[in-house]
Amino acid sequence: MCNGERELTKSVSLVGADGLLNPDAVGWSRHPLHDTSGIGIGNGARPKAWGRNKRWEYWLVMTPTHLFSLTVSDVDYASSHTVWAYEIPTGKRIDVTAIVPFARGTVLPPSSGDGSARGGSMSFGGRVLPRGPGRMRALIDTLKGGTRLRAAGQSEKRSNAGWSRVRFDVTAHRSPDHESLGVFVPWSDKRFQYMVKETALPATGYLELDGELLELPEGESWAILDHSRGRWPYRVDWNWAAASSPAESPSGTVSVGIQSGAKGTDGTGARENAITVDGRLYPIHEDIAMDYEFGRWHKPWHLHSPSVDLWLEPFWNHDAVTDVRVIAVKANQVFGYYSGTVTVDGQQIVIDRMLGFAEDVRNKW
Repeated sequence: MCNGERELTKSVSLVGADGLLNPDAVGWSRHPLHDTSGIGIGNGARPKAWGRNKRWEYWLVMTPTHLFSLTVSDVDYASSHTVWAYEIPTGKRIDVTAIVPFARGTVLPPSSGDGSARGGSMSFGGRVLPRGPGRMRALIDTLKGGTRLRAAGQSEKRSNAGWSRVRFDVTAHRSPDHESLGVFVPWSDKRFQYMVKETALPATGYLELDGELLELPEGESWAILDHSRGRWPYRVDWNWAAASSPAESPSGTVSVGIQSGAKGTDGTGARENAITVDGRLYPIHEDIAMDYEFGRWHKPWHLHSPSVDLWLEPFWNHDAVTDVRVIAVKANQVFGYYSGTVTVDGQQIVIDRMLGFAEDVRNKW
């Protein structure tokens, strides 16, 4: 297999004409360079490996007081769309999930940045597809200089009759020189995935929870992206960790984004570890170990390698379980504050209570 640590600088197709892995696509990049239009049945692509194609856009927005997220996904035989929000001071939580058979009404761009994404519990003709605890819609639009994230959802309250509601309209701002981490993970010539992980994107806009409107505080609000296209094995486990915040370096205060992954890339030669400093990406060509106690999610996580020494002190576990026959997902996304150090390009960056998360995900899909 080709070297997964090779930096790519030119556009390349994810798959060949036969629908198999394109060896020239294996590597990493600072900007989205992969043409992923060959994944999935839509967008003119051939229906190769139906049921194994997985496509999604996941966005997380973090402020000092609130966390909220949207996901639009298509896994061939279904879509799993989510909108959720969490209020840090009070512990208020709203989760809305929509499982849509055969991904009806779901729209995803063929490649990163090539169009809009749409998904929800209602088709865009207005017909309800009633599967999931509530109703929701999510829209993702590429703009000049960023990405607009819009979502609305209402979820039945467990404690009493009525509905909880969440709505937001946020722009994740992206300067022309802001770099992201693109990684091709080659499990085999038939099973592989491409991801774009982007951190430390300044976010502006508003969040509304049960009628209470919050304007996002500028300079303290950040967006994080997980874009994925690929053909996956039925069962995959992974760890993912990310954080964004200002931090101190020898040159002064800088905006920092941390990105790390484990398990999903094991044995492939690819890594998804990097730090972004003032928009510049520094890949970390080391395995970063994630030590934690499974099931004891309130306990600290330790991320460490020769150049990374970070501790995550959790304050909340976003537990999510989906089990609808062919799809079974158990995810524990632990939010908290990172402290420690990361050394890049010979400089040590001190991390002090940086808001972020680490997750343990176990999929059958």
